[in-house]
Amino acid sequence: MAGLAIQQKSDLPGDAPLVLDPAGGDIDDTAVRRQLAKRLADVICIPASQLTPQERHMAGDVLVELLRTADADIRESVAKRLVMLNEAPRTILVILAKDDIQIARHVLENSRSLTDSDLIQISRKVSGAHRAVIAKRRKISDAVVDAMVEFLEEDVVEALLKNKNAQFSETAIQRILTVSRTHQPYVGLLVKRDELRPSHGLTMFWWASTANRKKILHRFAVTRSVLQESCGDLFPKAAADGWSDAGVRKALQFIERRQRNRAAIARSEHEGLEAAIDAAEAQGLTRKLTEEISYMAGIKPATGAQILTDKGGEGIAILCKAPGLKRDHIEKLWRALKRPLHEVDGSIHPSLARVMETYDVISTDKAQTVLRYWNWSLTASLNADVLRYIKNGVIPREEEFGAAAITAALVFSHRG
Repeated sequence: MAGLAIQQKSDLPGDAPLVLDPAGGDIDDTAVRRQLAKRLADVICIPASQLTPQERHMAGDVLVELLRTADADIRESVAKRLVMLNEAPRTILVILAKDDIQIARHVLENSRSLTDSDLIQISRKVSGAHRAVIAKRRKISDAVVDAMVEFLEEDVVEALLKNKNAQFSETAIQRILTVSRTHQPYVGLLVKRDELRPSHGLTMFWWASTANRKKILHRFAVTRSVLQESCGDLFPKAAADGWSDAGVRKALQFIERRQRNRAAIARSEHEGLEAAIDAAEAQGLTRKLTEEISYMAGIKPATGAQILTDKGGEGIAILCKAPGLKRDHIEKLWRALKRPLHEVDGSIHPSLARVMETYDVISTDKAQTVLRYWNWSLTASLNADVLRYIKNGVIPREEEFGAAAITAALVFSHRG
């Protein structure tokens, strides 16, 4: 029966058919499988106006079973065929998205049919290479980003941070922020994200590189003029109440224009802030002098100690500029800290020069904003519970303790 295919035992669907070509030779079953897969994919791709949803899904079900035992070339061919179809059966797409990366990448990169739920499920069941491809999709929701960031894979997180169309939740930002203490590339990428809040940026400052510190201060060192104008009439009212509300007192301290603490200056054995720094230059910076300088500069000793012990030193420029200290007081504090002032050739030491530059480029009101924010964030929530978290190296939950508690835990528990 030339010209006809002969199929044995066709009444037994469980048996594989034996197919002969017209010349009597065996037809390559891989070729038939490839053709069948292509035909089924073609059917699935027929426009909705010409194919009922039921028939599309039936074709998809048959194709799914065929792909389970198909070779990689066939699976990749189907992936390429279906990827641009808006109405492709999601079951097939999810299966292909979990396939070997050379197959899955076609779906993961370009398929618009995958939902957030699909992507979350896929991201939790595939390799880092798959997640790296997902991270470069044209658009990624914050829910998908959350699922991806859980793995904290450096290449994936960096790809997500570079993706301008990826959306970050507070949870994801906070998780990356915590890890950035030991992975500097995250700091530079986070600073560029629109989602980054002042609390994030001014917290990262403490472990940021010199270049990233400049970027952080440029972005988050702002004036508080609107806050001050809006809340100006509340200062005399709070004073009339004797500052009895601790929450109001801490909030208004952040907003207040005046930086120096007149009450602390009046109590001090030194004539003023400048005199206290002169004493520190002469005898070295003791714990008592650190407390005196901090109180007179309008900050708590914990904040002052953080600034003065910081290895980078840029915080000292902020500490001097905010209360109106002259430039030479940076050098006096530098000497009090026993840090090198000059190179062997007599030129200014690069670290001191960098701090001087920070002092020169920032205005007094912006320096006050940074200094007051540091003071508020580092000390406003330092209760017994938060201190216990810090001692144990645990970051408290913002919804329970607030942003200031997180900042304090991140900074004071950092060992850089």
